Amino acid sequence: MLKVVPDYYKDFKCIGSPCKHNCCIGWEIDIDRETLDCYKAVKGKLQDKLRACIDEKPTPHFILGNSERCPFLNKNNLCDIIIEEGETLLCKICAEHPRFHNSLPGRTESGLGLVCEEAARLIITKESPVKLEIAGVDDGTYDEIIALRDEIIFLLQERSLPPEIRFKKAFALLNSDFALPSLKVFAKLLLSLERLDESWTRILNFFLENYREEKSKKFADFINSRLNEYEQLSVYLVYRHLANSRDLPECELYLKFAAVVTEFIYCLGQTIFEKTGDFSLETQLEIIRLFSGEVEYSDENMEIIIDSLI
Repeated sequence: MLKVVPDYYKDFKCIGSPCKHNCCIGWEIDIDRETLDCYKAVKGKLQDKLRACIDEKPTPHFILGNSERCPFLNKNNLCDIIIEEGETLLCKICAEHPRFHNSLPGRTESGLGLVCEEAARLIITKESPVKLEIAGVDDGTYDEIIALRDEIIFLLQERSLPPEIRFKKAFALLNSDFALPSLKVFAKLLLSLERLDESWTRILNFFLENYREEKSKKFADFINSRLNEYEQLSVYLVYRHLANSRDLPECELYLKFAAVVTEFIYCLGQTIFEKTGDFSLETQLEIIRLFSGEVEYSDENMEIIIDSLI
């Protein structure tokens, strides 16, 4: 069995208290059965609080407190379970976040999700092309989708070519000549989906009110030194989603998803720049973080978007 990770995977470390979008706030935190058994055996300072702050039905989970905070997130935004017992007592969802794992024939592929602000910073600000690090024993399994996916990643990092040509060549591998849909229509679709954060709603409405279809040379000049941000976004989307394709037509749909999202994020940045005269890296990271949380972490929203690209 092979284990595959991007070369930045090992560099991730939770920043803890300084995090502006703490993953222990606003998310329901389920507890796996193995960890639940460990919690029931805990003695000492945390014993009573663990019993009082866990609801076992229908799925074991922590009972969130005020402002939907995990009951073990202290006033310094640090985890009391880690402080008192160490990271080994974290439930699986807490220990793993923001990592994702795709189980595929002959391999497991892991990565970091953009919903985490520190993971997003690590991925989007990476200057060098992404390399996939492979460990384990190769059982000889050949997967056409994986082979195509890896070739697409190579093309998307061909820095001698303009980004739009890279995607064109990637679609050519799938015998496709994809034309981007109207981004206003795409934004309206995003606005029609279930949304968790009003900041995302405001961004989508801002885009719909201010977006102009023609590309801005001023923004192109401004963002030229940061084009790698869009390369890293597109490679992340391809790495995370294409490998899950069941066949070549579905592979093409996920490539369309990557192309549309990358173009939408670029044009959203352009729209903000034209309206305000600036577009900071921090704003870029926040947009990408919001997109990931609102779309990638909702199976229903992902399905609706993918279906719209058929």
